Amino acid sequence: MKKLMLISVFFSLLLNCTVTEKPEFIGVENIKVLDSNIKTITLSADANFINPNDVGGSLKTDDLKVFINDTEAAKFEAKSFDVPSNKSFTIPLTVAVSTDSIIDKKSIGGLFGSLISQRLKVQYKGKIDYKVLGYSSSYDVDKTQDLKIKL
Repeated sequence: MKKLMLISVFFSLLLNCTVTEKPEFIGVENIKVLDSNIKTITLSADANFINPNDVGGSLKTDDLKVFINDTEAAKFEAKSFDVPSNKSFTIPLTVAVSTDSIIDKKSIGGLFGSLISQRLKVQYKGKIDYKVLGYSSSYDVDKTQDLKIKL
């Protein structure tokens, strides 16, 4: 009798959890320079979401890249973020970009111009992947912002 009751409670909890929709992607905000020196520029941003479901899941940023002055400068490493249930949440998108990675022959003039004016065009572009209970989905990210730097 206890086993039947335990199984009954388990299935009722499982069936009462809502996984009707994926978390809503609000957008990428607060792109800023955390640190800059002659070797690296550390950038951060916040990806904002709302999860209306009773279960969490995980988000991965494997397919997200950072472009500086229209040149790919960095790719996010495989890091997984836990999704809380029934709440708004933010995942940090922090990346250190080597200044060597944004120098090439076609953009060197633009980079030097940016360094002199101390302004960079920073773009977060790619996908953030969501996974929960065998279900997966992706969010397209494309946010551009001009930032002031200090070297």
